[in-house]
Amino acid sequence: MGVHAEAPIAKSASEAMSAAGLRAFANIAQLWQLDMDAQLTLLGSPPRSTYYKWKKDPKSAHLGRDTLERISYILGIYKALQILLPEAVAADNWIHKPNAAPLFGGRSALDRMLSGNVSDLYVVRQYLDAMRGG
Repeated sequence: MGVHAEAPIAKSASEAMSAAGLRAFANIAQLWQLDMDAQLTLLGSPPRSTYYKWKKDPKSAHLGRDTLERISYILGIYKALQILLPEAVAADNWIHKPNAAPLFGGRSALDRMLSGNVSDLYVVRQYLDAMRGG
């Protein structure tokens, strides 16, 4: 009986996280000037029509664990950049700039993140956390 009583709460929490995550992602995508293809790739390549539905009505989105994990990394990357580069424009432009760190091999952080692998989002987040001493 206890399992059934908890299921609606878990679903409701997941829906709330999905909606909040999508709204935050949309704001970051705008600040980072990401085109639709980049947004889809960062989210794990959901169908374009699905993404449009999510954007239109975030409260109706039921994001999977992979998509929520991707959004979490992007939020962490955004937050770390705001701490490292307090000037908002510099922080938002950093992902587009070539980076000499071995992790990036002269490419931008966005290039690395657009590989489509969630592990690349993790690596960029870890790099920024290390840069800020976290």
